[in-house]
Amino acid sequence: MDKPVTPRVLIIAGSDSSGGAGIQADVKTCAAFGVYSMTVVTAVTAQNTLGVQKVEAMPADLVEAQMRSVLTDIGADVIKIGMLANADIIKTVAQVITELAEDIPVVLDPVLVSTSGDALLENPAVEALKEHLLPLADVITPNSIEAHVLTGLTVEDVEGMTRAGEALLELGAFGALMKGGHVEGKNIIDVLVTPEGNQIMTATRIHSRHTHGTGCTLASAMAALLAGGMPIELAVQEAREYVFEAIRTAPKLGKGNGPLNHGLNMGQAEKPAVANNPFAALKDLKN
Repeated sequence: MDKPVTPRVLIIAGSDSSGGAGIQADVKTCAAFGVYSMTVVTAVTAQNTLGVQKVEAMPADLVEAQMRSVLTDIGADVIKIGMLANADIIKTVAQVITELAEDIPVVLDPVLVSTSGDALLENPAVEALKEHLLPLADVITPNSIEAHVLTGLTVEDVEGMTRAGEALLELGAFGALMKGGHVEGKNIIDVLVTPEGNQIMTATRIHSRHTHGTGCTLASAMAALLAGGMPIELAVQEAREYVFEAIRTAPKLGKGNGPLNHGLNMGQAEKPAVANNPFAALKDLKN
């Protein structure tokens, strides 16, 4: 069967009732890049720009059923994973990927806390994520707080980000985009750590409270670009530019951490022709 012309991203994440993060942000971001998105809902949250008021995790068998329904019919070019809520869901997601989607690149955003500081992953589930999902990730996208939780290392500067990224590769990930938004400094510095080397990227810090869903949005933009065949280095750069503009042009909604402007028309840009699997070289190196 010929590969569909329209790139496909399967989103596995929680629902954000405010529309700024989670599955809602993921779907909007994929649409901005002209990519078709499907969803597996792992949890339903009651939240707004001020915080998370309630979280209800889906039964693990319902998560499994959603994944199987989509993967055995429409399929996917990239799987983007966000909020997973608990260990049972993590193990289930890993099991289905191993069984049905072993060759599909995975972008793992390890959602541990919300922008407002509310916990979104139960503590025992962190070890399950490290054991079962991290080895399946083609790229993981932790901020400095998440990187510290996952590796136990201090992440306060570029050196710390790089060490933590290398530790994540040792735990099984093929690549790690270490996000520096929570690291002190005039500029935001991100580090892409891969077996081929490290790439340091700098951007002017925008001082704004309208940053709800930045992590979800960045990971989804990367997933959308990778689904279209863009290599990881270019996908990271273009995704970062998209998030920068989405923050700069935020609609300024809500009384707290407001959402981004996901409606940027980024999907019309011509993309370079590249191999179907942008991670093939990384996997060959890793193996």
